Amino acid sequence: MATAASKGRVLLAYSGGLDTSCILAWLIEEGYEVYAFMADVGQEEDYDAAREKALKVGAKKFVLQDLKREFVEELIYPAIQANCIYENVYLLGTSLARPVIARGMMEVAAQEGCDFVSHGCTGKGNDQVRFELAFYGLKPDIKVVAPWRIPEFYHRFAGRQALLEYAAQKQIPVRQTAAKPWSTDENMFHISYEAGILEDPNTTPPSDMWKLTESPESATNTPDQIAIEFKQGLPVKLTVLSDGNKTFTDSVDVFDVLNALGRKHGIGRIDIVENRFIGVKSRGCYETPGATILRVAHIDIEGLTLDRNVRALRDQFVTIELSRILYNGHFFTPEREFVTAAIPASQRTVNGTVKLKLYKGNVIVEGRSSEEGLYDEKESSMDELGGFEPTDTTGFIQIESIRIKKWAQANIKKGQSSVLAKDVYASKA
Repeated sequence: MATAASKGRVLLAYSGGLDTSCILAWLIEEGYEVYAFMADVGQEEDYDAAREKALKVGAKKFVLQDLKREFVEELIYPAIQANCIYENVYLLGTSLARPVIARGMMEVAAQEGCDFVSHGCTGKGNDQVRFELAFYGLKPDIKVVAPWRIPEFYHRFAGRQALLEYAAQKQIPVRQTAAKPWSTDENMFHISYEAGILEDPNTTPPSDMWKLTESPESATNTPDQIAIEFKQGLPVKLTVLSDGNKTFTDSVDVFDVLNALGRKHGIGRIDIVENRFIGVKSRGCYETPGATILRVAHIDIEGLTLDRNVRALRDQFVTIELSRILYNGHFFTPEREFVTAAIPASQRTVNGTVKLKLYKGNVIVEGRSSEEGLYDEKESSMDELGGFEPTDTTGFIQIESIRIKKWAQANIKKGQSSVLAKDVYASKA
């Protein structure tokens, strides 16, 4: 519990960067006892240095949680099964990590007797919503301190220069003193870049911005061939065919190797303008190497193994709704439980192996196999009947044509041929 002299004990989501280091010092200045929390979700980070820095700034304790396996198995893999994507482009890398980080924070907050939790999310972004809705979904009575929404804080620290001056005053070590040209968020699924020079949507990202992937132009000229085996829509085995058929079956290992291969071949870069949940448009650049490979493979094996009506229902409902839920921070909600309950049923038959070639930014499918039996080579063949009776199609076409004929006849009666409908619409417009 907090001491009598303090406002309370607060657990801060600590990144080790300028913002959260200054927030740590400011919270202490405001009378809080601060505990620093860092989640290992696969980002490239010097955790020992982060610990030393947090304690030097004044944290009572630094807690690091390894959440990589939980991140892969409980968030990344279900998103792959559902083919999750936001606005047809973004694979939700930042969104996916927030539920596991929030859950880790709530566990530590309970263990350390914290009255409050805090974060360094800006007042215009999505992450403040994602974190805080997750906090409340896990512990409804938790109190949140959000400095970037407190006028005393954001008026005092109106820009990066004010933060740098405060850091110097408090003797907080910072990596650099020049203004950052962009901000980043990284985990094992992806890295994001936004703000700074990227706020002009017509500014081409400089080549040295990209951290994870080789540029497709400079990537190796030698492709890699791989095979990914799926069971019930989950990647259970990765074989690197071009490297002596090396195999990987552990979930974290599979994802790590796919990331390494994707980075090597310049796979997974995107540059988009998206619609934030709060209603503001935002320009963001992302690198998502391993997940891009997995998504291509998973969509392909579904073509061979998944019933068309099940696939259509899943695409129209589960994919769209789960993507929206993840992006908007509604993970710990009844609707998320409802939607994810449909995933296993949709993936029961998604069993098989996909062969892919990775080359200069491209994920190229080279074949697939399965024993599910929905694909019948003889039935599909153009060279033999294979049990299919072509005359049966006559009746199928006649039934399908009934409503089309009626529609055409009605147009003809009105003197409006359906062939000319496009021209009639254009003339009215």
